Amino acid sequence: MKTREVLYANEAAELLRILSSYKALYTEQVYRLFPGRESMIRTLLFNLRQQKRIFGSRDGRILSALEDIEPDRSTIKTFWILLDFINRVEYHAPGIFPVALFFFLDSELYEVIYVPPSQEAMICHACGGNKEITGKRIVVVEETSQIEKISFSSISGFCTVSEAGKIQYFQRKQDTNG
Repeated sequence: MKTREVLYANEAAELLRILSSYKALYTEQVYRLFPGRESMIRTLLFNLRQQKRIFGSRDGRILSALEDIEPDRSTIKTFWILLDFINRVEYHAPGIFPVALFFFLDSELYEVIYVPPSQEAMICHACGGNKEITGKRIVVVEETSQIEKISFSSISGFCTVSEAGKIQYFQRKQDTNG
């Protein structure tokens, strides 16, 4: 059986890894990463802030690895997608443009790609046209009207994500003409 100190050290190491990797997240996102352990995480966050190993915004809404870092919109939006599946995620990490983050779910690779309005063509080009990948891609858009402008391989679905983390998933309508 693990002692409280070992559990605390493991959670601290994981939390520091996540904030170092993703740079800045909403405090609510951090709590959702550790379901059922909110009390421990609250204490851990307080201690790490006191030690200046992590930083929080004045309003307590944002946590970051570095002082005065603002969260990246694509990171925040795509991180909500990760949290939607967190109970089954085996591993996750930030991606390299155009992939905002990736994760393994039931031993299958998922790439999460954020497409800002009016950037559809650039993201499609960056995603390699019709080049096949081994995983599935979830595409986050700001508006559903963007979906018709996006075409690249291995898209398993689209979604919109509110700032509060409410997610709506969409599938492209299948072409019945052939």
